[in-house]
Amino acid sequence: MNDFKDIVGHDDIKAQLTNAVASQQVSHAYIFSGDNGSGKKTMAKAFAKMLLCEEGGTSPCNKCKSCMQIDSDNNPDLKIINGQKVILTKDEIRQQVVNDALIKPYAGKKKVYIIPNAHLLRIDAQNVLLKTIEEPPEYAVIILVADNEDAILPTIMSRCVKLRFKALGEEVIKKYLMENCGMVDYAAAASAAFCGGSLGRAIRYSTTEDFATMKQRVVKIMSSLDERELYDIMDEIMVMVADKDNLEDYLDLMLLWFRDVLMLKVTNDPNKLLYKDEYNSIKAQTRVRGYDEIEVIIKAIDTTRTRLKAHVNMDTALELLVLTMKNPIV
Repeated sequence: MNDFKDIVGHDDIKAQLTNAVASQQVSHAYIFSGDNGSGKKTMAKAFAKMLLCEEGGTSPCNKCKSCMQIDSDNNPDLKIINGQKVILTKDEIRQQVVNDALIKPYAGKKKVYIIPNAHLLRIDAQNVLLKTIEEPPEYAVIILVADNEDAILPTIMSRCVKLRFKALGEEVIKKYLMENCGMVDYAAAASAAFCGGSLGRAIRYSTTEDFATMKQRVVKIMSSLDERELYDIMDEIMVMVADKDNLEDYLDLMLLWFRDVLMLKVTNDPNKLLYKDEYNSIKAQTRVRGYDEIEVIIKAIDTTRTRLKAHVNMDTALELLVLTMKNPIV
């Protein structure tokens, strides 16, 4: 229904956006930032629905033409900016945002532009967008959806309202999975524990029949990373590459492994681990990797995820990732 009431958590952000509408203090530009799957794009679309609703209240009526068009992804005053590839080019930004913003709304008083994956925009594309953010038409609202706000130019950041989406609690996610996805208690708990506070990721895990198998594959590689040769590990990595639909989840599980390595190194508390059963292996890796090396590995996993979205050769990208995991260069 694209409505705030259907979004789990983030009550502070809902309140801030609702108050902005009620007080007629809606900004011309926002940055919704937070981990992938945290609900940023869903919130952006729900906010757009509120802004474009013909009733003009602080919640959409879900009955007017505008609301129904948004629910069917057919509202001419809501532009979700997509390119031929995940990374938008400067020409696509110019055509779909800058030039389009010069055209007044078709039906309502506002036009809303949602730009997913804004953290992937190159500098030239961001500079093209900057002029519109600096001098926006009074009816335009631009929402940048970014996994990492640090990738956004400071000149754009300073002109936007910044809303950070925090991780949801495990119990909140577990309850949602049981009530809305029909998961049994132990399965919901496992998905909630490994999703890193991301409801979107938890839902993916809950709907992936072989999640346990995926986890076992990652554990096998990670726990023996320092003892095995690269060619031996790559044989198993190729199994992941073949499982293209779940490749992003494999990367998430690798990231969570090194999150555990970092967590144990900092706190020395095994109760804080997600991979609790692998305490000995994780402890061993804390002894041979410094903080800077762990940070290099975590950044390398994020880079590999970006390359995945950009459709680069994943065999090469994953081989580079494994090399970095085995020998991180600070």
